[in-house]
Amino acid sequence: MVGVDVKKPGWVAEFQAFIMRGNVVDLAVGIIIGAAFTGIVSSLVKDIITPVIGLLVGGIDFKNIFLVLKPLGAHFDTLAAAQKAGAVTINLGLFLNAVFNFLIVAFAIFWLVKVISRFQRAKEAAPPPGPTLTETLLMEIRDTLKSKP
Repeated sequence: MVGVDVKKPGWVAEFQAFIMRGNVVDLAVGIIIGAAFTGIVSSLVKDIITPVIGLLVGGIDFKNIFLVLKPLGAHFDTLAAAQKAGAVTINLGLFLNAVFNFLIVAFAIFWLVKVISRFQRAKEAAPPPGPTLTETLLMEIRDTLKSKP
């Protein structure tokens, strides 16, 4: 079937227009950067902040703060040992790490929005630009034509 002209459905063109809009591309870039930022913040909390807080409160390792639900009365030294034994646990330390992650990301986003807002206000406060050279010449021509009888 050489030479057969196949028509694209109408929705394909709409979808292409939607994808190529600036907002969608900006959103995709934001998601990718956000994922990378989350990795950095997770490392910051896990590798720097949590150990320091743990040291300040008596050498507690947050990831090993957990409660064993099943088997009742069982004791495990670490969360990894409890999980390896198949114990059912409530992982309070991991939850605290997630809370720290959230607070740091929220704080960073707060400052990012604050800085962007400051730039937006400065941009809005700038005086409007004067007429272009073309506009000035057109106004002169208009005024000359008006003044002739």
